[in-house]
Amino acid sequence: MGLHGDGGGPAGGRAARVGPWRSGGLRGGVAVFAGVAAVFTLTLPPSVPGGDSGELITAAHELGVAHPPGYPLFTLVAKLAIILFPFGSVAYRVNLLCGLFGAVAASLLFFTVFRLSGSHAGGILAAGVFSFSRLTWQWSIAAEVFSLNNLFVGLLMALTVHFEEAATAKERSKIAKIGAFCCGLSLCNQHTIVLYVLCIIPWILFRLLKEKELSLGSLLKLSLYFSAGLLPYVYLPISSYLNQARWTWGDQTTLLGFLTHLLREEYGTFSLAKSETGSSMSKILLSQVTSMRTQLSLNIQALAVWANICLARKNRQNPSLVWLFTGMFCTYSLFFAWRANLDISKPLFMGVMMTYEWYLPKMAKHLPGVSFPGDRWNPVEGILPSGMVTFNLYHFLEINKQKKTFVCIGIHEGDPTWKKNYSLWPWGSCDKLVPSEIVFNPEEWIKLTRNIYNWTEEYGRFDPSSWESVADEEMWQARMKTPFFIFNLAETANIPSNVKAQLYTHAYNLYKEIVSLQKEHPVNWHKNYAIACERMLRLRERGADPEVLLSETIRHFRLYTQKARNDPQLPDIFVALKHLRKELQSLRNRKNV
Repeated sequence: MGLHGDGGGPAGGRAARVGPWRSGGLRGGVAVFAGVAAVFTLTLPPSVPGGDSGELITAAHELGVAHPPGYPLFTLVAKLAIILFPFGSVAYRVNLLCGLFGAVAASLLFFTVFRLSGSHAGGILAAGVFSFSRLTWQWSIAAEVFSLNNLFVGLLMALTVHFEEAATAKERSKIAKIGAFCCGLSLCNQHTIVLYVLCIIPWILFRLLKEKELSLGSLLKLSLYFSAGLLPYVYLPISSYLNQARWTWGDQTTLLGFLTHLLREEYGTFSLAKSETGSSMSKILLSQVTSMRTQLSLNIQALAVWANICLARKNRQNPSLVWLFTGMFCTYSLFFAWRANLDISKPLFMGVMMTYEWYLPKMAKHLPGVSFPGDRWNPVEGILPSGMVTFNLYHFLEINKQKKTFVCIGIHEGDPTWKKNYSLWPWGSCDKLVPSEIVFNPEEWIKLTRNIYNWTEEYGRFDPSSWESVADEEMWQARMKTPFFIFNLAETANIPSNVKAQLYTHAYNLYKEIVSLQKEHPVNWHKNYAIACERMLRLRERGADPEVLLSETIRHFRLYTQKARNDPQLPDIFVALKHLRKELQSLRNRKNV
């Protein structure tokens, strides 16, 4: 009868150990959360960050649908944050929410490592190294889905450890149900977490089967809990049916439209992007290793390997958790490298929205002042078998001729029909589509666009791999668009020689002004300015000093060759430099005679 008081058996011993661990883990987790949340909050961007942040913020603010697979959970929670947080802009509130998600992920990682190792220091080190590595920090303070995904990965790992420590069948059943619900809920955010879910679910079912606690009834209950976690996806057809958001993606009011969005068919269900070609699997794996080497010191990497070995030795009788988590990491890395069909040398990929069948029916009502001459954009006009009427870009421009039309980040190369009657004139970082019958007046256009540029960031201040760096490069190159356009017009247009000379002069003066005012700027500016100086030299315009023009040409060609090592024209530039130096020396000799 004294068996009820025995604390020395396996179950009693485990329960005795878990008690103080729980309280210690809870206090440490709260402290880690507070510390990481404080740092993330202090470093939040005040407005819209790069990447998909602008779209996700807008979708949450207007309760629209984000790009596939829709991210309904993030959208709804972000909308709640926009309503409840009483300070900052809409963008700042969503950034803050993501920072808090990142802090929760850090505390869950601490909890997992602490429960596995029994070391507060180990848990704090793991949480700190992860949270403050450059990429994690960068994307945890931006309005993106990544920090919520990190939170779910940390939650599933913590629940798995908790399941392993459970002393009774009742406790294991409870944790399994919570875990099943969280697995379903996590898939309402970023789909890549399915790789972790597919590792954890078989492991949990195997453990239940081993304990003789898995029956058909319990399996059905776990399936129901998992399905309940997927309920946020009901939001997609509701939002699409109401169609109140000015920004939304896709039409989920039909089963086919819903499945197309859910399964990311417009990108490729098992691919990262719509692009069909990308870097090889080995190249992406190598980039992952290189990234770890730059993000984490060799000491940290060595420590991680040693920690895994120590944990496996500490739990010799049951090292399965260590191998489970290691297997999850390897599976994710390999699958990502296999299916990430991106050219990792290119930072940004663009698309055109009007090519999707759903775009005009869904969005035309939010653009009442714009006329659409059909149901879908297509370079080849006609009627599709479905009855949809297609229209090309030229037809679209003609029917909206009374409106000013601008193009930003390029124009779709697949539809050149606009070239029949339109030209692109530079307008800051964008271009204006102008009917061809309008004659270009360089003086008027320079005056009109001179003050349109207001970018204030220093050139090269952002990390080269960031979205901000891409935007910074685009904006700095936009400074040079007007002189480049005028220079190119002088080079290619069939115009009288006096008009050509005027265009060269305008381009030269603009290049000179822009280059002289900037201490740091894109390297191609040296080349462009040097060529402009050389053209002015050949014009022999009155008032232009040949010695100054030659000196400037040589100087900026030389600066360009020092910085642009991969330009295939470098051999030609070196030949030109040799000739220009001789010409400059000859000119100076003539002056001294």
